[in-house]
Amino acid sequence: MEMPNLASTDPELHTLITSEANRQHTGLELIASENFCSLAVREALGSCLTNKYSEGLPGKRYYGGNEFIDHIEAICITRALELFGLEEGGEWGVNVQPYSGSPANFAVYTGLLTPHDRIMGLDLPSGGHLTHGFQTIKRKVSATSVYFESLPYVVDEITGYIDYDDMERRARLFMPKLLIAGGSAYSREWDYKRMKEIADSVGALFMVDMAHSAGLIAANLLDSPFPYADVVTSTTHKTLRGPRSGLIFGRVELMTRINNAVFPALQGGPHNHQIAAVAVALKEAATPEFKVYSKNVISNAHTLATELVAKGHTLTTGGTENHLLLWDVRPLGLTGNKLEKVLEMIHITTNKNSLPGDTSAVNPGGVRIGTPALTTRGMGTEDFVRVAMLLDRGCALALDAQEIARKEMEIANAQEDGVDGKKTKVLLKDFLRVFQVNDDIQRRVEDLKEEVTTFASAFPMMVE
Repeated sequence: MEMPNLASTDPELHTLITSEANRQHTGLELIASENFCSLAVREALGSCLTNKYSEGLPGKRYYGGNEFIDHIEAICITRALELFGLEEGGEWGVNVQPYSGSPANFAVYTGLLTPHDRIMGLDLPSGGHLTHGFQTIKRKVSATSVYFESLPYVVDEITGYIDYDDMERRARLFMPKLLIAGGSAYSREWDYKRMKEIADSVGALFMVDMAHSAGLIAANLLDSPFPYADVVTSTTHKTLRGPRSGLIFGRVELMTRINNAVFPALQGGPHNHQIAAVAVALKEAATPEFKVYSKNVISNAHTLATELVAKGHTLTTGGTENHLLLWDVRPLGLTGNKLEKVLEMIHITTNKNSLPGDTSAVNPGGVRIGTPALTTRGMGTEDFVRVAMLLDRGCALALDAQEIARKEMEIANAQEDGVDGKKTKVLLKDFLRVFQVNDDIQRRVEDLKEEVTTFASAFPMMVE
């Protein structure tokens, strides 16, 4: 009997998945936290392993029938430790069951802290991550800030670099129980040694969230946090180029608390298909080919940064030392969400991002760009010269549309002379309206989109 496939069982979903595959193939994926995993990773992810329950750890399950599952998870544990130069049975352990990076971080907090303990992480507008305790004056945005008391440290608003002296002053006043390194939009290296010294000076544990840089650290291209950290967390789908999952490395004396936080405190049965796919990705990351790939990720990011600066654009810190860069569009009079939407119109995918000094994550002044995904597709430095040119032209299109919207606003204000409530800035809805009604802008969008899709389609979907 022939088994039904997705196309026959659910043609609606099959069509949508096919459309998404086409979008990825014909567009330029520049979101720094996205990548394309291999066919082998996806085969494990779509395997029969998704059928099995296996609550607990290898050899200590709450269900029967885990002979092969135990072996798979043990392989993943071994590969995770080996990839980062850690000895199995030595000073470090690892839990490979977190569903993703955010649950991994919260498991650390749950296992090592008590409610309302104090934590310090990089502020979101400075390039930090939501799970490191972000909150605003009006609301506690992250669950981390709901259950724990957080005080951020920040970057210098002029240089964009982390101000370690200010971090130390804040830590001595705040006395956190946990100091966190790592972020989602910081383009420079971290001083783990200095942060460990600060943590020790106030009796805090030191945690590193290496989600963005894990692959580059594994390839020995960025500094390793393991000589200094007490705990290291990571996702597996960014520069590590695996499935969407999470890892928690911890000093052995902390692992029982961490393991108990993952299960039974926060999670149920582990996703065995994910764990197998992570194991495949870890094996791939240990190859010489992966190190070449990682070197190319960094060289491509440097090329992209250099080209954008040469075209007159502003980058936070002036450049990058890793896989991402933060484009400050405030000097152009734009916002990150306006530029993000225009770039998406021409099939370039980026994301708006907060910058130092921003007061709103919804309407920030920056755009974050990363090179891992397009590097996976085989693009090199010359290709990224062209990517920079396309970004520049997309930005020029956004500027022209904003100028049209501004003139329309001035005309509307003049017609309402003496009426209260005149507009003083171009709102997003007014900006987007230009793309709906202006023939010249629409033509330029279509021309650029065609150029982008032709360029992108020449590269394979991913390296198998």
